[in-house]
Amino acid sequence: MKFRTEIEIAPLGTKTGYENRILALGSCFAEHIAGRLAEAKFRIVTNPTGILFNPLSIAAALRSYADGAPVRQSELNSDGEVWFHYGFHGAFSAPAADEALAGMNAARKAGSEALRRADRLLVTFGTAWVYEHRGEVVANCHRQPAAEFVRRRLSVGEIVTAFSALLAGPLAAKEVVFTVSPVRHTGDGLEGNAVSKATLRLAVEELAAACPNAHYFPAYEILNDDLRDYRFYADDLVHPAPQAVEYVWEKFTAAALSDEARRLLPGVRHIVVAAAHRPRNPRSDAYREFCRRRLEEIAALPQIDFQAEAEYFRRCIEINS
Repeated sequence: MKFRTEIEIAPLGTKTGYENRILALGSCFAEHIAGRLAEAKFRIVTNPTGILFNPLSIAAALRSYADGAPVRQSELNSDGEVWFHYGFHGAFSAPAADEALAGMNAARKAGSEALRRADRLLVTFGTAWVYEHRGEVVANCHRQPAAEFVRRRLSVGEIVTAFSALLAGPLAAKEVVFTVSPVRHTGDGLEGNAVSKATLRLAVEELAAACPNAHYFPAYEILNDDLRDYRFYADDLVHPAPQAVEYVWEKFTAAALSDEARRLLPGVRHIVVAAAHRPRNPRSDAYREFCRRRLEEIAALPQIDFQAEAEYFRRCIEINS
């Protein structure tokens, strides 16, 4: 007997290896997968200016990275307590305007550099519902009064138009993998969430069909149709549980990573776990030998950045010599 319909994912039209550079943008689910890629020592930058949930805010962030223009003080707002920017996460807000500008400009510069160097993008749409302030879609409302905003749902056409321009412009030489976050936005109501996700899914389908460098990874379908059970959700019944994230990760590695990258994954994990290990007797001869062996393994993988791990093992050997 079968008790679930397991999704079969065809390989994506692009493969990612350790030689590639990745920029990940979008909702908190993007950070789950990006976090796994970072743990596996891929060269990845995630949400330089903060988590982004709606497609137009993601598109605006990409345009700002491509343009590279600094944030001006005239773009900031103040509520009497902090200075903030409607295109940045609240973590960049600050009591002084100069302090806020410094953090935001450093983040935008990092985003510009990440976009310039990246040949792969991982873009996750979270919701089609947006809030507009004076006619402009905001990435974050910064706890300002609800009366200052107009809430509406984006159309499929708006999303497709914004990203078609990016795919033909700043992203033309890059491979872009789109996902729709399986995290349900229950604040929109289940009906509103369903329409929102359908809008996002249709937009991505149009983009992937029209643009050869756009691809879709079905994270949404994995959680909602393959796993399809509340035991795969966290206690809030909204976010995926750790085992669900692990399952999505397994599907992602099979569909999106190169054969060589997947071959290297176990060895990479072995070194990362070893560096996190804390021995009972760090001054023992056995532990010094353990560190030497790990350095030999790192030397055999020159294509992977193990700088932090290598420094740790060398320090342990030097201290205990």
